[in-house]
Amino acid sequence: MIRYVSKENSRALHGTALLRLDFNTEDEWRMTATLPTIKLLLRRGATVVIVSHRGRPSGVKIAGGQPVKFEKKLSLKRDAMRLARLLRRKIRFIPHFRFKEIRRKTAQAPRGSVFLLENLRFLRGEDANDPRLARELASLADFYVNDAFAVSHRDDASVDAITKFLPSYGGMGFEREIRFLSHALTQPKHPLVIILGGGKAHDKLGVLRYFRAKADWFLLGGAAANTLHFVRGMNVGRSLIDRERSDLKMLKAVSRYENLILPSDWITRRNAILDIGPRTIREFEKRIRQARTIIWSGPLGLAEEPRFAKGSLAVAWAIAANRRAFSIAGGGETVMFLKKYRLDKKFSFISTGGGAMLDFLAGEKLPGISALHRTRAARGKKR
Repeated sequence: MIRYVSKENSRALHGTALLRLDFNTEDEWRMTATLPTIKLLLRRGATVVIVSHRGRPSGVKIAGGQPVKFEKKLSLKRDAMRLARLLRRKIRFIPHFRFKEIRRKTAQAPRGSVFLLENLRFLRGEDANDPRLARELASLADFYVNDAFAVSHRDDASVDAITKFLPSYGGMGFEREIRFLSHALTQPKHPLVIILGGGKAHDKLGVLRYFRAKADWFLLGGAAANTLHFVRGMNVGRSLIDRERSDLKMLKAVSRYENLILPSDWITRRNAILDIGPRTIREFEKRIRQARTIIWSGPLGLAEEPRFAKGSLAVAWAIAANRRAFSIAGGGETVMFLKKYRLDKKFSFISTGGGAMLDFLAGEKLPGISALHRTRAARGKKR
């Protein structure tokens, strides 16, 4: 059973919190979603040490604990300034990984101080789930909080191994993700309509297979639809498709699902399908009006260009108009699109997860969730 910070008393959360967040977005929407957890920890008198990541750095060297030769845009220094503005308090940015020095600095800081470490992915041990790095991170705090659901499908050191060394909890955002996604996974009202788009057909396979007998309708656009048309023998020209042989074999089986609705017309440019057409929009709107549970991940076209955003926008408005349905949207592109048109507040729940949401809805075990389930309070830890 996962323990959450919102349900623990002040004594259990005493001291310094190591808080795992995910700042890996173009704007601040994921950061904003974590503010309730940060504020709760501060109200309970904790010092907060935040760890996060940005991008996929390569070739970064560490000299004397200091990262060198990295892309400046991947530093979290700017995120520290953004978070300071949102929280309206000082954030102490730590640009190095000299853990002994960091321990001394955090121990001497007044209660209620907030620190942000430099990009954890500058360290090779992070994506290798290195227990040595996890132990170093654990030495900075008295307990650990994961409020980074969006990265919890990865077995990183700051997501998985860290829980072996500290009493561990889920954050408030993490708790909401589990509650809302579990509801859609196990107790959906029917008709259940799942809308899948975006640029990666492979990422949608798990959801398609898991919900095969549970969804009333799958409505597909983007690369997933293009690929399914391709495996059915249609010439899709220069359209974006999945070309992995193993995926194509599985998608060929998916293409025979009776509850699958593919676009029947589309908008093209230079022999590439870039949006669903008006006939498909009407068909999708009809199914959405009938739905009582709706899950959406991935735009249905090249939605960053207004000419090819009409299909996604029509679907978004149809979901917003269906007030009887429980609606979920997730994935960075989808959420950014909804925010652009101020439609995100029209959904029952906006997930911070992209791949994590899809993996969860595919019934897969997420390392970040499994780690919190198996871990009890670490005993005898000394700072």
